[in-house]
Amino acid sequence: MSESGPIHMSEEGFEKLKAELHKLKYVDRPTIVAEIKRAREMGDLSENAEYHAAKEAQTHIERAVAETEFKLSRALVVKKEDVVKGKAYLFAKITLIDLDDDEEEVYTLVSAEETDPDQNHISVTSPIGKGLLGKEVGDEVEIQVPAGVLKYKITKIE
Repeated sequence: MSESGPIHMSEEGFEKLKAELHKLKYVDRPTIVAEIKRAREMGDLSENAEYHAAKEAQTHIERAVAETEFKLSRALVVKKEDVVKGKAYLFAKITLIDLDDDEEEVYTLVSAEETDPDQNHISVTSPIGKGLLGKEVGDEVEIQVPAGVLKYKITKIE
């Protein structure tokens, strides 16, 4: 949580983060407090594994609450209609051809908090995201990643 700049995110991402915070504070936290109370009632806390496990879970929940509140405090909601069209920027859906195997790949550039590899939503701070930022249809890019160099041609930006 050391970064102090704004976190750019979509309205959907902001609402998802708010819902996550609500769940942490009003579902997860009360549940763990009840578990701690129940474990305390069992007696000797020094050897009470349930109590120690519940206290550890409480620490994780409180850390998640603090991190989520911090992210929300820095959130800068960017409306998709305000993003530059025709270039690879936040929220752009980019269709690429891998120049090594002619396979088509499609990525959507999102903030780090909205990354979802299963949906091909990649962060603008990832190596591929950084390599695509500001590019246009027809551009060929070479992107250094841990596994080597990726070579793409941008064929479509939505």
